[in-house]
Amino acid sequence: MQQSTSQHPPPNRPDATEAPQRQLPSTSATGSSELAGLEVRLHRSLRQYPDFPSPGILFEDILPIFADALLHQSLIRALELRVDKESLRPDIVVGLEARGFLLGPSLALRLGAGFVPVRKQGKLPGPVETAAFEKEYGEDYFQIQQDGIKPGQTVLIIDDIIATGGSAAAAGSLVKKLGGHLLGYLFILELDFLKGREKLDAPVHTLLSSQEEGASKT
Repeated sequence: MQQSTSQHPPPNRPDATEAPQRQLPSTSATGSSELAGLEVRLHRSLRQYPDFPSPGILFEDILPIFADALLHQSLIRALELRVDKESLRPDIVVGLEARGFLLGPSLALRLGAGFVPVRKQGKLPGPVETAAFEKEYGEDYFQIQQDGIKPGQTVLIIDDIIATGGSAAAAGSLVKKLGGHLLGYLFILELDFLKGREKLDAPVHTLLSSQEEGASKT
């Protein structure tokens, strides 16, 4: 039996010295067919709650996806296929607090990219850049660590839902402050009637869309 050494790791364990490799994308036709099937499955898993958290709001709940291991796996695969379909090759995936943290690290690993968080003001240590954005109750702030993105690196921003687009736009401005090249934005769900993509100055890619007026981000 071959002994494991630093040169010959055990066969059931990956070589820790090897960098993660990006999975090969599917062929165009096969990938598009697989993506379409995954989108249908994911859309069926969403739950809607009328008049929550206030009257007139239709609450879009994506959490059932994460409660089921197969659905969760399907979501990450669908995001990967969408990235391949759009020929995006990010060096860095930036996730927005907080739901972007559920998506970003897993997708970044699949793409062979790094992950960098954007957080609310006061949550990150060290030197940071700050950007303001408007919310329904006033102004809020996003921050990113100054060494999170190197000048010239390609960046994809990810979050769960695009509603009014203010928080995503703030994240995009932070990427540009650090000299990153913003490839675009990626979301699970878009609330089309709020026209949030009109605030964004890079391509917007979504898996699912909700045409219901009064829908609200989870």
